Amino acid sequence: MTFTSALHAECLKIRTLRPLLGGLCAMLLSTVAFSALSALSASSANASAGRDAEDFDPLFSVFLGVSFGQIAAIAFATTAVSAEFRGGALRLSLAAVPQRGRWFAAKLTAIALPVLAVGLTTGLVTFAVGSAMLGEKADGPGPAGWLRAVVGCGVYLTLMALLAAGLTAVLRSGTATLAVLVPFLLIVSFVVGDMSGNVADLLPDRAGQVVLHSRWGGSLGPWTGLAVTAVWTAAAVMAGAWRVRREDA
Repeated sequence: MTFTSALHAECLKIRTLRPLLGGLCAMLLSTVAFSALSALSASSANASAGRDAEDFDPLFSVFLGVSFGQIAAIAFATTAVSAEFRGGALRLSLAAVPQRGRWFAAKLTAIALPVLAVGLTTGLVTFAVGSAMLGEKADGPGPAGWLRAVVGCGVYLTLMALLAAGLTAVLRSGTATLAVLVPFLLIVSFVVGDMSGNVADLLPDRAGQVVLHSRWGGSLGPWTGLAVTAVWTAAAVMAGAWRVRREDA
């Protein structure tokens, strides 16, 4: 089977599994909802306290919801890969595509494409809703800053989904992957960040989310931060590919 045929088959699996479609919807809705609350809260706080503009980050105030939307992206990718390890589904997939590397590449592509599309849409909707709530305070980052955040939102969510996909292939369990990633993103990353200084800048989530800030004080910039996240993702994907090649279906 060619790569195109394998990709078509993997995309068909995703379209026919309702939990996966629900995960994509949750990624958009959770990001927009929490971002709207954050932008509304930030706008109200600035209006009442008269906070100086230098202490206010309009980009991250609007895109704060990405911290929650990434959980949905991770759950989507984890479910898509872990489904192969239940009920002998992987044996059927490899019977159709004996080249394991080709199959895994098709699986990752089938995950990345919808996450990127929904991630970019999420960035646009988040920008529209959040900037409307901020009003004149949204003028600070300028068009270039907002465009960077919108594109960065889609790229960041895609990288985190692929990182989860690679880790799921290594652990061969969606539950184990979520048990590792979700507490790390919601708890450990913040604790380590508060205690370790610049070392935390190299964590995948903290590095990638620099692109969502108007200003940053660490050693990484917006695109170098995404590059660090991409390195983490590449490592997870390569480890997953190794496990797929080595282990029995």
